[in-house]
Amino acid sequence: MSSSREYLTFVLDQLSGLKDVSHRAMMGEYILYVRGRIVGGIYDDRLLVKPTPAALSLLPDAPRELPYPGAKEMLLVEDVDNGDFLRELFRAMGNEPETKKNRKRIANEHD
Repeated sequence: MSSSREYLTFVLDQLSGLKDVSHRAMMGEYILYVRGRIVGGIYDDRLLVKPTPAALSLLPDAPRELPYPGAKEMLLVEDVDNGDFLRELFRAMGNEPETKKNRKRIANEHD
Protein backbone atom coordinates (compact mmCIF):
# COMPACT_ATOMS: atom_id res chain seq x y z
CA MET A 1 0.00 0.00 0.00
CA SER A 2 1.29 3.47 -0.83
CA SER A 3 0.88 6.60 1.23
CA SER A 4 -1.60 9.23 0.15
CA ARG A 5 -0.65 12.72 -0.88
CA GLU A 6 -3.39 13.94 1.50
CA TYR A 7 -1.67 12.37 4.52
CA LEU A 8 1.65 13.93 3.49
CA THR A 9 -0.05 17.32 3.19
CA PHE A 10 -1.62 16.87 6.64
CA VAL A 11 1.74 16.06 8.26
CA LEU A 12 3.49 18.94 6.47
CA ASP A 13 0.71 21.31 7.62
CA GLN A 14 1.30 20.13 11.19
CA LEU A 15 5.00 20.97 10.74
CA SER A 16 4.33 24.39 9.22
CA GLY A 17 6.47 27.11 10.70
CA LEU A 18 9.55 24.91 10.96
CA LYS A 19 12.41 25.88 8.71
CA ASP A 20 14.27 23.42 6.53
CA VAL A 21 11.64 20.66 6.48
CA SER A 22 11.43 18.96 3.11
CA HIS A 23 10.27 15.72 1.58
CA ARG A 24 10.93 13.45 -1.37
CA ALA A 25 8.63 10.90 -2.94
CA MET A 26 10.17 7.46 -3.12
CA MET A 27 8.42 4.31 -4.37
CA GLY A 28 4.96 5.43 -3.28
CA GLU A 29 6.13 6.68 0.10
CA TYR A 30 7.63 9.97 1.34
CA ILE A 31 10.99 10.54 3.00
CA LEU A 32 11.10 13.50 5.43
CA TYR A 33 14.17 15.67 5.94
CA VAL A 34 15.22 18.41 8.34
CA ARG A 35 18.18 20.47 7.16
CA GLY A 36 18.86 17.90 4.47
CA ARG A 37 19.06 14.98 6.93
CA ILE A 38 16.59 12.12 6.84
CA VAL A 39 14.58 12.09 10.07
CA GLY A 40 11.80 9.75 9.03
CA GLY A 41 9.07 9.23 6.54
CA ILE A 42 5.51 8.46 5.74
CA TYR A 43 4.98 4.78 5.06
CA ASP A 44 1.51 3.32 4.45
CA ASP A 45 0.02 6.53 5.86
CA ARG A 46 2.00 6.17 9.11
CA LEU A 47 4.50 8.75 10.34
CA LEU A 48 7.68 6.92 11.34
CA VAL A 49 10.87 8.55 12.63
CA LYS A 50 14.38 7.28 13.13
CA PRO A 51 15.12 6.17 16.71
CA THR A 52 17.63 8.93 17.41
CA PRO A 53 18.43 10.04 20.98
CA ALA A 54 16.09 13.05 20.65
CA ALA A 55 13.25 10.96 19.24
CA LEU A 56 13.68 8.31 21.92
CA SER A 57 13.59 10.92 24.68
CA LEU A 58 10.35 12.44 23.32
CA LEU A 59 8.77 9.12 22.34
CA PRO A 60 10.00 6.70 25.03
CA ASP A 61 7.01 4.36 24.73
CA ALA A 62 6.46 4.59 20.98
CA PRO A 63 5.85 1.33 19.18
CA ARG A 64 8.65 0.26 16.85
CA GLU A 65 7.54 -0.63 13.36
CA LEU A 66 9.11 -1.54 10.05
CA PRO A 67 8.55 0.97 7.26
CA TYR A 68 8.84 -1.92 4.75
CA PRO A 69 10.09 -5.52 4.87
CA GLY A 70 13.81 -5.76 5.51
CA ALA A 71 14.16 -2.20 6.83
CA LYS A 72 15.38 -1.10 10.24
CA GLU A 73 12.77 -0.45 12.90
CA MET A 74 11.51 3.09 13.31
CA LEU A 75 9.35 4.80 15.92
CA LEU A 76 5.65 5.21 15.16
CA VAL A 77 4.40 8.72 15.89
CA GLU A 78 0.85 8.15 17.04
CA ASP A 79 -0.08 11.73 18.02
CA VAL A 80 0.08 13.29 14.56
CA ASP A 81 -2.84 15.58 15.42
CA ASN A 82 -0.65 17.44 17.91
CA GLY A 83 1.19 19.97 15.73
CA ASP A 84 3.04 21.50 18.69
CA PHE A 85 4.48 18.10 19.61
CA LEU A 86 5.42 17.27 16.00
CA ARG A 87 7.24 20.58 15.62
CA GLU A 88 9.07 19.96 18.92
CA LEU A 89 10.04 16.45 17.78
CA PHE A 90 11.30 17.53 14.36
CA ARG A 91 13.09 20.57 15.80
CA ALA A 92 14.88 18.36 18.35
CA MET A 93 15.83 15.80 15.72
CA GLY A 94 17.07 18.53 13.40
CA ASN A 95 19.22 20.02 16.16
CA GLU A 96 20.99 16.76 16.99
CA PRO A 97 24.69 16.75 16.18
CA GLU A 98 25.57 15.04 12.95
CA THR A 99 27.07 11.61 13.25
CA LYS A 100 30.36 10.71 11.63
CA LYS A 101 28.43 8.52 9.17
CA ASN A 102 26.19 11.44 8.11
CA ARG A 103 29.11 13.83 7.65
CA LYS A 104 30.89 11.30 5.44
CA ARG A 105 27.75 10.69 3.33
CA ILE A 106 27.11 14.41 2.84
CA ALA A 107 30.77 15.02 1.92
CA ASN A 108 30.61 12.23 -0.68
CA GLU A 109 27.45 13.71 -2.21
CA HIS A 110 29.29 16.96 -2.86
CA ASP A 111 32.31 15.34 -4.54
